[in-house]
Amino acid sequence: MFEPTAIYAPNPHRYDTMTYNRAGTSGLKLPAVSLGFWHNFGDITPFDQMKSLVFTAFDNGITHFDLANNYGPEPGQAEKNCGLLLAKYFKHHRDELVISTKAGYEMWTGPYGDLGSRKYLLASLDQSLERLGLDYVDIFYHHHPDPETPLEETMGALAQAVNSGKALYVGLSNYDGPTMEKAAAILAELHVPFIINQNKYNILDRTVEKNGLKETAFKLGKGLITFCPLAQGLLTNRYLNGIPEDSRMAKGAFLKKEALTDETLQKIKALNEVAASRGQTLAEMSLAWLLKDDLVTSVIIGASSVAQLADNLKATENTDFSAEELEKIKKIIQI
Repeated sequence: MFEPTAIYAPNPHRYDTMTYNRAGTSGLKLPAVSLGFWHNFGDITPFDQMKSLVFTAFDNGITHFDLANNYGPEPGQAEKNCGLLLAKYFKHHRDELVISTKAGYEMWTGPYGDLGSRKYLLASLDQSLERLGLDYVDIFYHHHPDPETPLEETMGALAQAVNSGKALYVGLSNYDGPTMEKAAAILAELHVPFIINQNKYNILDRTVEKNGLKETAFKLGKGLITFCPLAQGLLTNRYLNGIPEDSRMAKGAFLKKEALTDETLQKIKALNEVAASRGQTLAEMSLAWLLKDDLVTSVIIGASSVAQLADNLKATENTDFSAEELEKIKKIIQI
């Protein structure tokens, strides 16, 4: 068992270079780059590797750690490992951190272990807090819409999370524009600080531009934080010359080989040429492409190594695009 605390002296200049953006019109600022705990903080990752990632992140001004109840592997393990890291190294830095978690996908068996019921959401939050070793999370999300549960019930559960002091703010994930707008109206009536939407968004996947989410978030003054900004590795140099044996795609866990069609390969190669002309890696440019947008509050990265994290952080150094560059990217993607 770990000692309650250990000495960790973070970089005293950690806030000097990171950009912090408001989540919509709220008072909460998030770093332009946030650290996601989806893949790389489960029971298959060495603890020292996780420690190096969070130290590097915080030393570079990444103050937001994004989790969910089912992140692992196994489900719940990412929260447990985050809790160990927080207890051992960040006890005196809790008020410098934004910790978010979510509930919505299956977490335990039976009829009460997923979706959007009041019973599931509030039970899940209690379980998350226990695993994290925290009294509250900064943001609690409903992870995905549940068409079988009244929206009023789901939003009422988020309200209870705030009223009980177990969450400071709430967010919605994977909602489209019309559903989010209905949810926002309910939350406003309940005086709940709903501040942010979390959705997949990258150069290759423009769903939020097509389903009304991005437009509606701007209209209502809500933030937008994006996951899979690198399309699970497609928008990196990882697959430019085929599928490496040790890659996520080769293992087939989340990114399937079918995703790398000849057409997609040609697109990422062309995008890589644009990135090179900007003096960036494909990953850096892909993150910068999102961060150029004032409507994007933060991008969530899921780095598995300190080297990857350092490369991703370089994206913040150049988020300006010329009209010519944007037109090249548009033609490549054929949007």
